[in-house]
Parts: sequence; C-alpha cells; structure tokens
Amino acid sequence: MRELIIASNDAGQRLDKFLTKAVPRLPQGLLYKYLRTKRIKLNGGRAEISFRLRQGDRVQLYIHDEFFQENPSMDFLRASSGLKLLYEDENLLLADKEPGLCVHEDNDHTADTLINRILRYLHEKGEYDPRQELSFTPALANRIDRNTGGIVLAAKNAEALRILNEAIRERQLHKFYLCVVDGIPQPSSATLTAYLRRDANKSTVQVLDRPGPDARTIVTRYRVIRHSRRNSLLEVELLTGRTHQIRAHMAHIGHPLLGDGKYGVGRINREYSLRQQLLYAYRLRFDFQGAAHLLSYLDGQEFTAPQVWFRDAFEERF
Repeated sequence: MRELIIASNDAGQRLDKFLTKAVPRLPQGLLYKYLRTKRIKLNGGRAEISFRLRQGDRVQLYIHDEFFQENPSMDFLRASSGLKLLYEDENLLLADKEPGLCVHEDNDHTADTLINRILRYLHEKGEYDPRQELSFTPALANRIDRNTGGIVLAAKNAEALRILNEAIRERQLHKFYLCVVDGIPQPSSATLTAYLRRDANKSTVQVLDRPGPDARTIVTRYRVIRHSRRNSLLEVELLTGRTHQIRAHMAHIGHPLLGDGKYGVGRINREYSLRQQLLYAYRLRFDFQGAAHLLSYLDGQEFTAPQVWFRDAFEERF
C-alpha cells in the first residue's frame, strides 16, 4: 500500500485528475476500476471520482508497485543554463525568451527548451524537486512561436498557474508586440477584426473577412510607431490570442512581417537576409479585476523587455 498526502500544489483538483498525474503509469481503465473496487481510498474510506482534494487529505493506493515511478525524469538538467529574467518572486517569473528557442519540446525532441531552462534554474535554486512533488510541475502560462522572442510567464505553484490561466481567459493580461512590416499601414492605427481558421496538416492558418466553418474571431490592434519609405515599425496588442494571429492578420491586410517564412514575401526576406520574423512580445501589463487573490500585488504593474534589436536599429536597417 502507498499513501499520498495532498500538499498545497495538489489541492483543488479532482481526485481522478490528480491520480492521472501522480501515478502516470496507471492506465485510465484500471484507475477507474480501482476506484470502483476500493483499491484506491480517500482518508480510509470510499473515494469518489469527482471529489475535490483538500490539503492534508490522504490517498491510499492498494496497487502493484510497478505502477509507481520511483525516479522521476530529470531531463530538464540537460537544458542550457541560459535564462534572461525580467522579474521573479515566490509565485512566478517572467522570462525574456530569445528567438529560435522552443518554449516546449517539439518534434526535434530537444531538451533545451524554455520550460526546461526554467525548471533547471528553479531546481538549482532549491525551489523545485520533482521527487518532492506529486502532481505539479512549474509551467508556462503563455507561449510564443519558436522564432518569436519576448516575454513568457511561468508559474511556480498551482495557485499562481490557475490565476494566470484565468486572467488570460478573461483578458486581464495585456500583451503588446513589436514587429516590422512591409509597407505603411493606413490608417496609422486601427483595431482589426477577422476570422481565423487553422490548417493542422500544414501548420498554418487562414484569415477570412467573414465567418466561416471552424473559423474563430480574431481582434488585433496596431499602431505605427515609426516608418521609412518602405517599412513600418508597429506596436500590436492582441485582443484575442490565436495561433500565428499577428503574422497572418497583418499579411491578410497586405503588410506581412519582414522575415516571416510562412506568411511573408520570400524576395523581401532575402533582400534583408532575414530568416526569422521580426516579431517580439515586448510588453506585458497586469490588469486584475474582481476579488483579491494570491497575485493581486501585481495589479497595474507593467514589464518591458529592455532590448529589441530591430526596434533599436530600425532607421539603420529598414
């Protein structure tokens, strides 16, 4: 028999969801069977699948040892130690991701990802040890494309992750990007609404002017900061957060991002010797609303990436 004691990072979850993460080798079918046949108990009694766990609860598992993972993966230690932090406290951190770095493992199965760098950093600080956690791993609350640089949020505990995820859903985190586009958009500032449809087979999206099957509404606000004869530096605010939204939306209105290999113009990209889209998540503002919570102290705070090379070199290069 194994007994798992629910800690703060495990509390609030449904029992079955907790067990899926705490005992990943236990197949779903057996998990529900063992709950029905009382081989998994809660506080010594019957365990209901949908029970919301509380700190201090005790889960007893009368199951074979083979289902328990004795040595959790430490693959994150193979990641680089390079990490640029904009802000950190006991609940979260804001990392300034470099272009070219994946936020999570992709088809290349590389261990050197942003989340693994963060896990390594927290492990070396003594703030994270997978052997001490039953179901929680520090996690990213937002993500950006591999070839986009900028601010990414990581939660250090389960409550912070829940609050950040809800804040993103409720649009209480305002995300601003810098980009360089071909041409000079008219008018110089606008809020654009369109409809975006994903093509999973091609890993691209299509932007439509009217609603269509499987298309989701997108809202993008832009402002021209500077422009040359040929190109413009824009600040863009995402009012919805869809896959490739800025890149596809700006291309749709005739102003593709420089360096964009999917939605841009190859001839222009080659002219400037660009292999990555000039797009950077450079500013983030917290705008929490409603009842006080663990992260209320961040309300109204704004964070800005100090260096964006194409902004600082716009006049010379573009």
